[in-house]
Amino acid sequence: MLVIKRLYEEYKHEVYAYLLSLTHDSLLSEDLLSDTFVSAIVSLPRFQGDAHIKTWLFSIARHKWYEHLRREKPTVSLTDLAERYLTDGAEVENTAINRDMARHLLALLDELPARTKDIVLMRIEGYSFLEIAKKHGISESSARVIEHRARKRVRDVLVKEGVYYE
Repeated sequence: MLVIKRLYEEYKHEVYAYLLSLTHDSLLSEDLLSDTFVSAIVSLPRFQGDAHIKTWLFSIARHKWYEHLRREKPTVSLTDLAERYLTDGAEVENTAINRDMARHLLALLDELPARTKDIVLMRIEGYSFLEIAKKHGISESSARVIEHRARKRVRDVLVKEGVYYE
């Protein structure tokens, strides 16, 4: 029991901040934080240490958020996720415009190299850079750089076309 308490004390703020960045709702984030640690307690005997414990907890938190989305809305479209990715956590003032930008973002991704597109799509779907790096056989920092450059390239195109304003 001490291990669980130590994990909770050490990571609760970071997991909460991560959930808040996904949900933009403090009460929901608190609920999902509780669910995350309950699942972690149940899953702890199966944790093999392949990933850092924080990455493991973030993964559980992300899945708890997805479960919540599925309960609230039967299907979460890639456009919905792309809209959140594109707005980068900013308040969504005009949903219709952001949805159009998200659709345009997905179309622009088709112009990127396959690996870059897959990395961006994985980020849109909420995968960590560590998970992306493992899948593509690259370092975590390389995954970050590729995603950052792709995001910048897409935003530059959207700004140039007058569709997105920074």
